[in-house]
Amino acid sequence: MKISTWIAIGSALTIVIVGSIMYHRGKRSKELTKQQHIKDMSEIPVTLAKVELKSFRTTIPFTGNLLAVNRAELKAEVTGRLTRVAVQEGDRVGRDSVLSAQDEEDLLLGVQAAEAQFVQATAQAEQATRDFDRAKQLLEKSSITKQAEQQAETMYTAAMAGARAAESNLGLAKSRLHKAQIRSPFEGQVARSYVKVGEMLNPGQPAFSIVDNRRMEIEADLPAENIGLIRTGLRVIFFVHGFETSFEGRVANVAPALVQDGRTLRVRIEVPNEDGRLKSGLFAEGEIISGQVLEKPALPSNVLTVAGKSADVYIAENTIARLKRITIGYEQQGWRPIEKNGLMPGEFIVAQGRDLVSEGMRIRVVEIQESQEDQNKTEAPQRDVVNEQAEQQVN
Repeated sequence: MKISTWIAIGSALTIVIVGSIMYHRGKRSKELTKQQHIKDMSEIPVTLAKVELKSFRTTIPFTGNLLAVNRAELKAEVTGRLTRVAVQEGDRVGRDSVLSAQDEEDLLLGVQAAEAQFVQATAQAEQATRDFDRAKQLLEKSSITKQAEQQAETMYTAAMAGARAAESNLGLAKSRLHKAQIRSPFEGQVARSYVKVGEMLNPGQPAFSIVDNRRMEIEADLPAENIGLIRTGLRVIFFVHGFETSFEGRVANVAPALVQDGRTLRVRIEVPNEDGRLKSGLFAEGEIISGQVLEKPALPSNVLTVAGKSADVYIAENTIARLKRITIGYEQQGWRPIEKNGLMPGEFIVAQGRDLVSEGMRIRVVEIQESQEDQNKTEAPQRDVVNEQAEQQVN
């Protein structure tokens, strides 16, 4: 073939290929445009929940730090070089467990020497007692002089004093040995260790911090105007930074008098913590639920996705979902109050399907959830009709 023929064939193939590519691109573009149009025009089926007025017990806000009920900072009681550290931070320890020791060998030798002196002094006292008893008997028989009997009594008195002094020295030696061993006063964990082997410790120097986190407490200062609402046994709900779930406690103690400034009342809140999730020193923020009742706008707890004290909800405006962040209170009897400028009674929010919608998306309402009260109102007439029909059938 001629070169011109090959060129013509190549040009034709190029045109075909380019045309095919352009055709498919155009078709794909139309399909994407169509899908986007369908998506834009689609309606997400949802159910709605109505904001209703509900009665809630008044809550008293508070802040405070979580502390272990059993906590202790252990300090050195005697002077001495630290020869042994038996624990590290985080270790669990039992009651009376030895945490560290100072100069044990020297102190043990001191105890042994004191024991030997005590044994010797006791033996001397026993011998002096026998000599004194014999001297009294001999004096009665006029076998010795009164002066000899008095000398035996003097030796007896001195020997008994020596025995008591030796016993006291032995007790002091044992006490120094015991105090040289720092022991845990209760079962718990080592929160802090301030010492290392080889250090010279002096009386009063911090050595360890021990906590038992199974029972926690919060000390909170409340405004004095709440004094009429606070009493022991009230339920407490609070949040801790780092946890999305709430925790509960009880008011265990109310101070018998106001703090010196006269404006705050101190309460102590006990918090069970058997699983050990909460740690001493964490900051807590929550509310004490009192007995006073107020009406507030509210939503069922099961239609809210909560983060702390906030929740993002979608308000149903005709067929459009509008996003709004609201501040909510703590759950009471399955409902959560809407605080501050949130929602008004009678407004509707997206309940089921809220995870599928976003701001501005079209929605299609398939059901409006009824509260238990509304269900009872609806069911009552139905029950009356059924009862009436049953009576007619019987008659």
